[in-house]
Amino acid sequence: MSLPADIRAQLRLPLVCAPMIGISGPRLVVAACKAGIMAGLPRHNAASFEQFEQWLREIRDALDRHRHAVPAAMIGPLAVNLSTGADAAETARELDLYRRYGVGIVISARGNPSELAARVHDWGGRIFHDVTSLRFAEKAIEAQVDGITCIAAGGGGHSGQISAFALVPRIRAMFAGTILLGGAISTGAGVRAAEMLGADLAYLGTRFIATAEANAPDAYKEMLVSGDAEDVIFSTAINGVGANWLRASLGAIGLDPDRLPRSPGRGDYSHLPEAARPWRDIWSAGQGIAAIAAVESVETVVATIEREYRAACAMPAFTPA
Repeated sequence: MSLPADIRAQLRLPLVCAPMIGISGPRLVVAACKAGIMAGLPRHNAASFEQFEQWLREIRDALDRHRHAVPAAMIGPLAVNLSTGADAAETARELDLYRRYGVGIVISARGNPSELAARVHDWGGRIFHDVTSLRFAEKAIEAQVDGITCIAAGGGGHSGQISAFALVPRIRAMFAGTILLGGAISTGAGVRAAEMLGADLAYLGTRFIATAEANAPDAYKEMLVSGDAEDVIFSTAINGVGANWLRASLGAIGLDPDRLPRSPGRGDYSHLPEAARPWRDIWSAGQGIAAIAAVESVETVVATIEREYRAACAMPAFTPA
């Protein structure tokens, strides 16, 4: 395993609250970091650079107050989701902002991370890049990223279709850096299983949507509580990219989940009901919703996962009769 010591020292569990479109905001991030896990904040969730700076200021102030009030508190690291497509000037501006607010980890997804990785390294930070296949992992390794986030089958959002049992060991065999695993993980046993496969960190999104601090409509959270793995469908029909969607949210805007209109291409939503948009009106989830029974606080969720994780670690190995 290869989780840097400075990151490990800040973690209560090998766990990341993944950055989620429209869901992750200052309240969720602060709660996750205060619970002792890593939390990701998407830059594009903010309407402007100025708003994002305000968010980072709010987060840093809240965490500093918590550290002052509870000196022994373990506060998880903050990461920021940044586009690989940004130009050099925009990236430099963003990275300067992150330095001022103590962000040392950049999470990127899609596209070639080579240029962004070079800029992040010159700046003195680390970059973790999302991949859904071995080919994308090879490109990330060529780009010299510090970490690879393996989005395996069953994950929320833009998910892969390869089982974690196949994907992680192959990537671990060729990559000595940090590996994060996402895809249907919602329990402490799942976190431990990720480690056993060769991952350093478990990357959870869906489980944290069903929390009091997540910026999601109540109806969305209730769909997660009442739903099961069978209520999640993988399709390229919505936005031209393979992703997992909640059947109920498709039906709620008038789409037949079993007869979805074909997407004209990425970013073209002309085939959807008028004004409907992915993420905002069509909700995503991973198969890990099967483990969600209630909307709870982030601290309660992390405490539950920790109990399950410690129990999984203590489970004795199989011995022949």
